Amino acid sequence: MKKHLYRLLIMCLLPSLLFAQEKMASALYEQTSEMGTTIITYQRDVKAIQDFYSPYIIEGTYPEVEHVYYSPEQRERLLAVHKEYLKGLEHLDFDSFSIYGKVDYLLLKKEIGKEIGQLENAEINDQAILKYIPFAQDIYALEKERRRGKAMDWQAVATKLKAILKVVEASNASLSKETTLNKKLSGTANEAISGLKTRLRGFYEFYKGYDPLFDWWVPKPYDALTVALTNYASLFSGKPIKESLQKDSDYGIKGTPIGQTELIRQLSAEMIPYTPEELVKIAEKEFAFCDQELLKASADMGFGKDWKKAQEKVKESFVAPGKQPELIVQLQKEALDFIREHNLIKIPALAEETWGMVMMSAERQLVNPFFTGGREISVSYPTNTMNEGDKLMSMRGNNPYFSRGTVQHELLPGHHLQYYMNSRYKNYRELFTTPFGIEGWTLYWELLLYDKGFAKSPEERIGMLFWRMHRCARIIFSLNYHLGKWTPGQCVDFLVNRVGHEPANAEGEVRRSFEGGYSPLYQVAYMIGGLQLMALKNELVESGKMSYNEFHERVMKENLIPMEMVRATLTGQPLKRDFTTQWRFYKL
Repeated sequence: MKKHLYRLLIMCLLPSLLFAQEKMASALYEQTSEMGTTIITYQRDVKAIQDFYSPYIIEGTYPEVEHVYYSPEQRERLLAVHKEYLKGLEHLDFDSFSIYGKVDYLLLKKEIGKEIGQLENAEINDQAILKYIPFAQDIYALEKERRRGKAMDWQAVATKLKAILKVVEASNASLSKETTLNKKLSGTANEAISGLKTRLRGFYEFYKGYDPLFDWWVPKPYDALTVALTNYASLFSGKPIKESLQKDSDYGIKGTPIGQTELIRQLSAEMIPYTPEELVKIAEKEFAFCDQELLKASADMGFGKDWKKAQEKVKESFVAPGKQPELIVQLQKEALDFIREHNLIKIPALAEETWGMVMMSAERQLVNPFFTGGREISVSYPTNTMNEGDKLMSMRGNNPYFSRGTVQHELLPGHHLQYYMNSRYKNYRELFTTPFGIEGWTLYWELLLYDKGFAKSPEERIGMLFWRMHRCARIIFSLNYHLGKWTPGQCVDFLVNRVGHEPANAEGEVRRSFEGGYSPLYQVAYMIGGLQLMALKNELVESGKMSYNEFHERVMKENLIPMEMVRATLTGQPLKRDFTTQWRFYKL
């Protein structure tokens, strides 16, 4: 009888126990996977090598690690640790992992492969500039001795520094005869020489003041060598030797087109299975949709097919100087009210409470004429140092209707919510962050809100369509530039004539794209990442498999990884060790 009751009790409790176990597993996978420890260990090991083989320099009162151009020793050590981890992945039981572990495995494998490729490419570049830095090994040798605080013959060190100085001076003199160094290698040489100077500084600051004989012999030759290295590095300031200046029609914008082969390699690394030419076709197709919508809005405003006149009226709606911050608050409230009304996503109360606001400097607006965001929104609007023409263009380009599509992009549910959620869920996946995740999520919300009717008046539609066209244009001008088909000047003119940018804003946008330190695919990532997420939304939400709330929460908790891996997680897609990108998310 007791056994029967016991069995009956177990049978009654079993569903609850299984549910509790499943809930615990689900909560665990919100934070980690079977690969979590391996990924974090990998990150820490790589950072340990990067830090140990880098110089310490004093900024303030305490020496801090300064990451500079890798020494050959540092690069070889990093290459070795990456290959060790890659080999170790082969021995993990991939097939037994959850979908979260499999995704993390593939992401780590991809990341390691990318790092190995970059290190091997850096070795090739290093070999190409060796003749310009024949003194490098002598400086690396001094720094190596410093790492363990070796006491040296300082008179001999002073003699060595003087000998290095002569080599630097001779290299400086011979550089004027150089005709073959291209722009890329010139920039690499500048970076390498600047790194050597920083390593020498770290060596000097370690002993200075602590070893009397060091202070007796070393300071003067060190100072002379530092000046010589500074002067020599300036000759490699990222410009090709004896290259003619770019034409005025390019607005002085300088970049380095990477070509089709490298574009395809980078697209594959980002899990985008389309060619550059196919992406341009996608952008043109999306642009055609914008054109149709723009003509409808223009007609509704009484301007017929002359959408530029309609857009001109919208631009003249700008608020007075000093009033832009109030507009930001109002537009954020309108977006959140709309999102709540349509039950699209639940915004944590603390995220809504803690978004910040700062004002953008005039200098930064030269390369970024619009809002940027993250933990806070950086507001682009005229400052007292601008001339009258630039002030007007800044106000016109950041008018209320244009801003309607960007405030929620930068704040909630855009970049601020990303920062809030990504710092709380699977934070170790920061290693795998991709612009197609960063900007794809925010652009997706621009697309979704437009589809849901967030832009009610024709003026509001024109404002949101301006940014949608802008994202299409970014794909077209950036890929054409990197394919060698367009000049920077043509890119600027395209933004002015085809999208309706103010001239100074268009120049700033192109300058930011090619000189702002962004990857060649960053401007492509906005629209393409957004279209990936829209395709996934259609697959899971429009089919009734998930609600909007569930879909958006699950996407956010996977962090900013490639969208194809988000899809694999949400759909439970079977994955193999040798997975390659294959999701054709857009029908051409």
